[in-house]
Amino acid sequence: MEQITAVMYGGGILILYLLSTINIIKEYERAVIFRLGRLMHDAKGPGLIWVFWPVDKMVRISLRTITLDVPPQDIITRDNVSVKVNAIVYFRVMNAPRAVTEVENYLYATSQLAQTTLRSVLGQVDLDDLLSQREKLNVKLQDILDQHTGAWGIKVALVEVKQVDLPQEMQRAMAKQAEAEREKRAKVIHAEGEFQAAAKLAEAAAVITTQPVALQLRYLQTLTEIGVEKNTTVVFPVPIDILRHFFREGA
Repeated sequence: MEQITAVMYGGGILILYLLSTINIIKEYERAVIFRLGRLMHDAKGPGLIWVFWPVDKMVRISLRTITLDVPPQDIITRDNVSVKVNAIVYFRVMNAPRAVTEVENYLYATSQLAQTTLRSVLGQVDLDDLLSQREKLNVKLQDILDQHTGAWGIKVALVEVKQVDLPQEMQRAMAKQAEAEREKRAKVIHAEGEFQAAAKLAEAAAVITTQPVALQLRYLQTLTEIGVEKNTTVVFPVPIDILRHFFREGA
């Protein structure tokens, strides 16, 4: 009787042990197995897998895209302007065994690498390029990060510079520069308008020179326009050339 009881206890313990070895790996996860300290080359999952403790040790790795927020970094641009820049990095694990064995903590390592790369790359450009060429800088940051994290089995999908914080003095200086630029454009447009008006007047003068009657017709048209407005007082300039004929007859 005691033997049967011992067998039942032993069988129950064995069943509980076998049940504890069953693990469920989700579709977006992979299980990296170390058997007696040695890495099993292929990651297991998804679905049901067997992990025989204490012979095996399992490390779960998520294959979903990870969003990493890079905190604001103090950067001095190439033209000696101090700014604060933050960014966001999208990456995912492509090789789970390498992400476990090649680096101690791939999340922390990628975060630190993103911060140092952000300071290094943006410190080599001028402030104008930092503000106007973000797409180009994003691609450059992505390429550099992807080259370094590739050895860890990580693929950097996207890097975006989120915000550039400028000092108040620089913001005021840029506002003055933009205002001066707008005034410059306004003066240029005004000068171009005066030039075009002068050119048209020169063309009109050339036509009137060849056709003197055109000047009289223009005067008559102006009189008609003034008459429509019902003005009580009309000041109408008369060129001396029109009265020259009368002066000759009086002489």
